[in-house]
Amino acid sequence: MKTLEDFNFENKKALIRVDFNVPLDEDFNVTDTNRIEAAKPSIIKVLEDGGSAVLMSHLGRPKGERNPDFSLEHICKTVSEVIGVQVKFVNDCVGEVAEQAVADLQAGEVLLLENLRFHSSETNGDATFAERLSKLGDIYINDAFGTAHRAHASTTVVAQYFGENKCFGYLLAKEIESIEKVMQTGEKPVLAILGGAKVSSKITIIENILDKVDHLIIGGGMTYTFVKAQGGEVGDSICEDDKMPLALDILKQAKEKGVQVHIPVDVLAADDFSNDANTKVVDVDKIPNGWQGLDAGPRTLENFKEVILQSKTILWNGPVGVFEMENFAKGTIGVGNFIDESTQGGAFSLVGGGDSVAAVKQFGFQDRVSYVSTGGGAMLESLEGKTLPGIAAILD
Repeated sequence: MKTLEDFNFENKKALIRVDFNVPLDEDFNVTDTNRIEAAKPSIIKVLEDGGSAVLMSHLGRPKGERNPDFSLEHICKTVSEVIGVQVKFVNDCVGEVAEQAVADLQAGEVLLLENLRFHSSETNGDATFAERLSKLGDIYINDAFGTAHRAHASTTVVAQYFGENKCFGYLLAKEIESIEKVMQTGEKPVLAILGGAKVSSKITIIENILDKVDHLIIGGGMTYTFVKAQGGEVGDSICEDDKMPLALDILKQAKEKGVQVHIPVDVLAADDFSNDANTKVVDVDKIPNGWQGLDAGPRTLENFKEVILQSKTILWNGPVGVFEMENFAKGTIGVGNFIDESTQGGAFSLVGGGDSVAAVKQFGFQDRVSYVSTGGGAMLESLEGKTLPGIAAILD
C-alpha cells in the first residue's frame, strides 16, 4: 500500500482528491470543518517537502451544471484558516484556466479547484475528463474516503494516468488500516455493535462480519424484528415482519459460527414517538400494544457493558435508541461511555456509519474512541466486504 511516506514532493505538484463536501449555512459559512481538518496532515506533508498542492473536491449535488450555491469558492477562506496557508482558487477544474493556475503555482502554495461536479463527466467516470484532470499534477493522492466507493473520474479513473506516481493520503490510509483491524488483524475478542432502525439495511454487513467477530450486539430498532421473530410481543415498536425469517437465519448462522449474539432484554418504552411521551421500562418481549421501544433498558445496558469491557476490538455502527430525543439518548450515551472505558483500557474502537458518527459527535466521544470514520457509505461497503473502486485504483 503506497502512502505519502513513499514520496518526496520537492518541486512536485500533488493533485489531491479531498472530501470538502462540508455543510454550509444560508450565508455560505462552513458549519463543520472536520473534513477539512482531516485532510490537513496530507496537505502539510506535501508543502513541508517543498511541493505544492492542487486540491479537488465536490460540494453538494449540482448535477453537472454550474450553480453558484455550490461553488467551492465559498469555503476557500475556511480552508485557508484550517491549513494555515492562504489558499488560491480557480473557477474551473479542467481546461486552460485551471492548467494556467497550476503552472503559476509555486512550492509551498495551495490551489483549490472549482467543484468537480459542475461537470457531469465527473460522476459519469469519463476517461477524457479524468485525463484532463491528470494534467494538473505530477503525483496523484486520494485522501477522500467518503467518496472511495464511487467510481468517479477524480476518485478512480484519474489514477490510471499516473502510473506508479499515486498513493493514499494519511486519512484514507488510516481508514483502510482501521477497517482491516476490525475485519482481519484485530486482537480478540472482537465485538460488533450494530444499531439503527432496520435489519434490511445491515443484512450484508451482518453476514460478512459473522466470520470475523466473537460477539455481536444488536440494538436500536432492529431489536424488535429479532424479538418478534422469536415469539416476543413488541407492541407498536418498529418491526420488519418480512425480515423475521432472516433474523432467525442470522441467529442460526451465528450459533453455528460460535458468535455470541446479545439482544436487549429490557427497553424504555413510550406511548408515543415523542420526547414528551409517557415512558416505562418493560421486558423487550412483553411490550404492550400502544407502546413502542425507543431505548435500551437498564438491565440491557449492564449486559452490554460486560461484553464491551471484555472486548479488545470494537466496531460501533448505529445507535441503540432514538438518541435525537433527549429522553431516549441514555442507551446510546451509555454504550459510548462503555466503549470509552474499554478504549482507555487498551481496546481498539472504530465508529462508523452516519447515525453513530452523529451520536459520537453530539455527545463528545470523538476523542475518546480510537477512530471515527469519515465515510458513511464507503465505510458500510467496506464492512460488507466490497472492494472500493477508489482504493482499488491506487492498488492497481
